[in-house]
Amino acid sequence: MPRLKMKTIKEFNEVDLKERLHQSRIELIKFQIESSKGTLKKNSGKIKPLKKEIARLMTQLTKISNK
Repeated sequence: MPRLKMKTIKEFNEVDLKERLHQSRIELIKFQIESSKGTLKKNSGKIKPLKKEIARLMTQLTKISNK
């Protein structure tokens, strides 16, 4: 999955945000499991940006739901 910028995230509606958030969380869990097993080699640099993307999605979802 390509990483999203806040500009792109702001264009999503609530359903798209929730779906993307769900997919990102699943991907993060997979990376964390691989990391704990010690099998995460070339994707080790993708965990931190993925966490930031999840935070951005949650922030935008909160803004939409508070309107």
